[in-house]
Amino acid sequence: MMDKPFSPSSQENQQPILEVIAPRLASARSVLEIGSGTGQHGVHFATALPHLRWQCTDVPGHLPGIRCWIEEARLPNLPAPLALDVDDDWIDAFRDAGYDAVYSANTAHIMSLAQVERLFHGVGALLPGDSAFLLYGPFSVDGRHNSESNARFDQMLRRNDPLSGVRDLRDLEGFARVAGLVLEAEIAMPVNNRTLVWRRQP
Repeated sequence: MMDKPFSPSSQENQQPILEVIAPRLASARSVLEIGSGTGQHGVHFATALPHLRWQCTDVPGHLPGIRCWIEEARLPNLPAPLALDVDDDWIDAFRDAGYDAVYSANTAHIMSLAQVERLFHGVGALLPGDSAFLLYGPFSVDGRHNSESNARFDQMLRRNDPLSGVRDLRDLEGFARVAGLVLEAEIAMPVNNRTLVWRRQP
C-alpha cells in the first residue's frame, strides 16, 4: 500500500474554490477534472456537490495516489481516475462521456505554452455549448504579475523548466477564441490566484 499523497495548498484552497465554482456548476451533471494532482479537490468537491459525477484524471504516474483518496472516500459520484495527457490524442477517448463542464487547477503554469494550447483545444472540442471551463491558478495580464510573489514564482518555474511559467491571460484568450470559448469571469482568489470562468459558445 502506498501512502496517500497530500498537498497543503490543495487543502487550503479547496473551500475558497468550491465557493466560486459551486454556483457555476449548479446545472451541470458530469465534470471532467484535468490534472487532479493528489485527488484532494476531487474528493472535496464530489462530497460537497453530490448531484455531480466528478471524473478525476491525470498523467498515469499520478493515478495511484489519486486512487488512494477516491477509494478511501467511497463516494458514488467519484469514479476511478482515468489517464489523460494533453500530449496524447485524448479527445476521442473522452468525447462520448457527456461532460458538461471542465475544471482544472494549478496546471497551466506547469505545462508548456503548446500544451496549454492543446488543453484549450481539447476542452473546446469536448464541451457542449453554454457550458463552463473553470481554470484556477496564478496568471499575469499583459506581462504584468499581480504580486511580487507571483513574479518570483514565475522566475522559479522558468529556472527549473524553461517551458513552464505563469501564463498570461492574453495568450489564454487567444487559445480560447480559437477553441470557441470566451472569458465570462475573472475572480480574485486567496494567495494572489484567480479562477477564470470560460464559457463554450453555443
